[in-house]
Amino acid sequence: MADRATSDSPQVQAQLDRLNAMSPGRDILGFDRLRGLLARLGNPERQMPPAFHIAGTNGKGSTCAYLRGAIEAAGMKVHAYTSPHLVRLNERIRLANRLVDDAMLAQFLADTLDATAGEEITFFEATTAAAFLGFSRVPADAAIIEVGIGGRLDATNLIPSALACGIAQLGIDHREFLGDTLEGIAAEKAGIAKPGTPLVTQAYPPAVAARISAVAQAQGAQVLAQGISWQANLADGHLHYRDAAGELDLPAPALAGAHQADNAGLAIALLRHQSALAISEDAIAKALAQARWPARLQPLGPGPLTNLLPGATMILDGGHNPDAARAIARTLADKAPLTLVMGLLANRDMRDFLKPLAPLVGRLWAVPVPGHEHHEPSEICRIARELGIAQADHAGDVPEALTRETGGERCTVLIAGSLYLAGEVLRLNREIPD
Repeated sequence: MADRATSDSPQVQAQLDRLNAMSPGRDILGFDRLRGLLARLGNPERQMPPAFHIAGTNGKGSTCAYLRGAIEAAGMKVHAYTSPHLVRLNERIRLANRLVDDAMLAQFLADTLDATAGEEITFFEATTAAAFLGFSRVPADAAIIEVGIGGRLDATNLIPSALACGIAQLGIDHREFLGDTLEGIAAEKAGIAKPGTPLVTQAYPPAVAARISAVAQAQGAQVLAQGISWQANLADGHLHYRDAAGELDLPAPALAGAHQADNAGLAIALLRHQSALAISEDAIAKALAQARWPARLQPLGPGPLTNLLPGATMILDGGHNPDAARAIARTLADKAPLTLVMGLLANRDMRDFLKPLAPLVGRLWAVPVPGHEHHEPSEICRIARELGIAQADHAGDVPEALTRETGGERCTVLIAGSLYLAGEVLRLNREIPD
């Protein structure tokens, strides 16, 4: 299901209109179109600052946030390319520590689309090329590049080298591109491995780890796995990190969830297994304590949406696959019974996503995901009842669900199921990511 975007900036919207007319309207993996486009742009991917390249099913965005925070805390400038955006396309591209502004974004998109020579191009290919163009034009000390889908055939994998590559948590997702087995998905993610470059990974089952090692070995990359080359665990309110270079006693990650210890550990391991950037322990500590990554177990603040249910605690998460649901359930286990407001894209497995959450949910409101193909709210309710959620109703949108909810001041509301839905919630509550 392809990305899309709109903009309040007429200049950016004009380029998005051009892109929509040129796009096939779906994601397509492979390099043929993008390689030619980048050549016509002067190969900006070869003129960027040295990069960290991050893949994974879940957690790669949080890992990028910790990396960016540490590099910034060290007094350096860093670019970042992440996806998807939640509210504004600008969120995908950071230039020298700041979100790209509308004027520059419009120019990068215009230059990119002018160079297509009239050929079809996907949304992700175009935004990737625009990001690389920006990275090549604005000076910085480093770049952080998050994989879109998979890794081996992802558009971002046209970067010729990296400081270090990383793989975060693995799970079943994007079956239409990556298949149904964890081993096969792992091999696709490991496709970002580059000759002579460390490939830092989290801990995986033996068969999965073996598949990653085989791919890395074929590429001439050394695997540095959690539990073997580095360790990270939470204890006594601190993150304890250890590798061959020594031990660090750090603040617990600011982002919620025990799984963030693994994501933070991955970021630290990436920083400590490269030699181009000098990142101090103090800079890493500041990054952990101050990290923000929207729509990941994010408490919603005062705003038009939260005002619809005064006194309730509202938590927003863009999780949309079973592993994400399990992480959410572990973190919010002490908040049951939850009110779950849920919308899910049509290409996601509804039952597998709901199953880990169902024991915690006292009431469910199913809603559409605006502007995207989604599971019908009535069908979500049917599956929810089969999983033991007796109170399952549907609403036309999130505001209607919150208006009809009667849980009162002690109610904890979880809004989850789609990053696109999360973006709509942030927009409605006027919490625009910056």
